[in-house]
Amino acid sequence: MLSLEQAAGAAPTLSALRERIRESQWCLDQVQHLIPQKLRPLVLAGPLQDQEWCLLVASASASTKLRQLLPALQQTLTQRGAQVNAIRIKVQTPGR
Repeated sequence: MLSLEQAAGAAPTLSALRERIRESQWCLDQVQHLIPQKLRPLVLAGPLQDQEWCLLVASASASTKLRQLLPALQQTLTQRGAQVNAIRIKVQTPGR
């Protein structure tokens, strides 16, 4: 019997998805220090696709604050070698 991790590694589609999730979380880890302490719990790594990274936030006000940080986030990711050309912010509504 295979573990979920082994099954995901064996299936090319799941393996690619797992790698994109890992890359997205890596991006968040790289910029976490730029996000104010109180805002951090409201920000999640979202999809990373075609060199566009999405950040998921819990509220419109958090989104507004995070948008002000976009140039610094983008610059940090570029300096650290991330293949991200654009960052989107999406407000995550409850129950979704």
